[in-house]
Amino acid sequence: MTNGHPLIAGIQQIGIGNLDVHATWRWYREHLGFDVPVFEEAAEAKLMLPYTGGKPRSRHAVLALNMRGGGGLEIWQYTCRTPQPAEFQPLVGDLGIYIMKIKSADVPATHCFLMKKGAEILGEITRNPAGQQHFYLNDPYGNLIEVVEGNSWFTDSDRTMGGVFGCTIGVSNIEKSLHFYKKVLGCDTVIFDESANFEDLACLPGGEAPARRVLLRHSQPRQGAFSKLLGESEIELIEVKNRKPRKIFQDRYWGDLGYIHLCFDISGMDEMKERCESSGFPFTVDSDNSFDMGEAAGRFSYVEDPDGTLIEFVETHKVPILKKIGWYLDLRKRQPGKPLPNWMVKALGLNRVK
Repeated sequence: MTNGHPLIAGIQQIGIGNLDVHATWRWYREHLGFDVPVFEEAAEAKLMLPYTGGKPRSRHAVLALNMRGGGGLEIWQYTCRTPQPAEFQPLVGDLGIYIMKIKSADVPATHCFLMKKGAEILGEITRNPAGQQHFYLNDPYGNLIEVVEGNSWFTDSDRTMGGVFGCTIGVSNIEKSLHFYKKVLGCDTVIFDESANFEDLACLPGGEAPARRVLLRHSQPRQGAFSKLLGESEIELIEVKNRKPRKIFQDRYWGDLGYIHLCFDISGMDEMKERCESSGFPFTVDSDNSFDMGEAAGRFSYVEDPDGTLIEFVETHKVPILKKIGWYLDLRKRQPGKPLPNWMVKALGLNRVK
């Protein structure tokens, strides 16, 4: 039981549509440490019809974690069609998930490491309006990444980088968006709310334009089986002031190139459905009882924020802990909200791909 309220464990993953799932995963393993697979499966996406042209689409997907702590990546590739890029260069403030945030325990050291690896760094290390050190880079496929100071860690490591810390989302009206992100996702703490020409964005396409930025975090600790691993998170909203923003996924399918969704790991899907409906954001997709990803299973749903950006909820039922010996955990038999023992979550690391 969840006492009538859904419980959010944290950001489970951000989905990345790409042309080559294995090449993309290799880059993220080698550069950002996403080397622990939770599942890898080739199958048909049958339930996303509102976002895939009304037809089931075959795909290959990998969900990978960085065990330092933080959310994972769902690296997602169509196998039945060629995924399409945006027909324009997305700019700061365009509608949708524009930047993925990766947390670092030592931003200068991470910057140095990625420079030596030959990553495409944009600009220098600067500070955001909250005073955090951060910098930006492109992955080889044109996806913007922000490396930002973090202080929520699951394991000690010689790596400076953790997993997904959040994202930056372009919105058309921050006031309307705040209602959604506060009410539905519990991101109820405003870290900063400023309107200006921001020097730390100047290195990004369109980043020199005036904008309003709001950084949100959650006042309540996240609860759930994987809450210690997923850790704290933040969402940054940007509204541009001098132009009409374009929708990054306009006239494209979910699964095409770029950041396709932001996913939260939750307990209490029925309660989340009720919360979304009462807030004016009904589910647009619901797998109902359970889906099976071969190595993992659960129930998933989607809602849209006021600008149509896709937010996914996953209630995990089964997850592989140690695939080599067939050790799978049925989370339906556990008390919702109770974190798994650290040793059990750390056992996921035994599946690491070197």
